Amino acid sequence: MEICIKPMETEAEILGKGYVHWKSWQETYPTLVGEDYLAAMTLEKCQKTALRWRDNILVAKDGENVVGFAGYGAYRDDTMPGCGEVYAIYLLAEYHGQGIGYRLMNAAMEELREYPKIALWVLRGNTRAIRFYEKYGFTFDGAELETTLGIPCTEQRMIYQR
Repeated sequence: MEICIKPMETEAEILGKGYVHWKSWQETYPTLVGEDYLAAMTLEKCQKTALRWRDNILVAKDGENVVGFAGYGAYRDDTMPGCGEVYAIYLLAEYHGQGIGYRLMNAAMEELREYPKIALWVLRGNTRAIRFYEKYGFTFDGAELETTLGIPCTEQRMIYQR
C-alpha cells in the first residue's frame, strides 16, 4: 500500500472525497446522530458538497482511490482572530490505525503553519476522534456548540497551540 497525500484536484478526487465523507459518516456516526439525519446524508449529497467545496482540501489516496481527506483554513468566524481551523478530517474505517490520519493531519497543519493556534470541533461521544486529536496535542478549551443532527448533539472545541 502506497498512500499519497496531495491537494484535491481532479473530478475523480472530488467525487472520491464525497464518497469518503458519506462512508465515514455511515461508519462513525450511527450512535451519535439521529437515524433520519444519517439516512438523509446520501452519497449524492456528499458528492454535491464536494463539488461545491473544492478549496483547501487534501486527499489521502491508495493508488487511484481516495481513502481520506482533510479540510482546513482560517477559523470560520471572527471570534478567534489569527486562528486556523481543521474543518474536517475523515478516513475510511478500513484504513484506521495505519498512521494515515496522522499524515493527513500533519499535511493540514503544515498548510496552517502561519497560525500559532489551530482549532477544530468534535462531536461529544466521538471517542475515537477525541483520542486521535488528544494524541496529536489538541486539548478542549471549554467551548461547546449545541446543534441538532436529527437529535440534540454537542460539538466541543479543541485547540492546538504551537
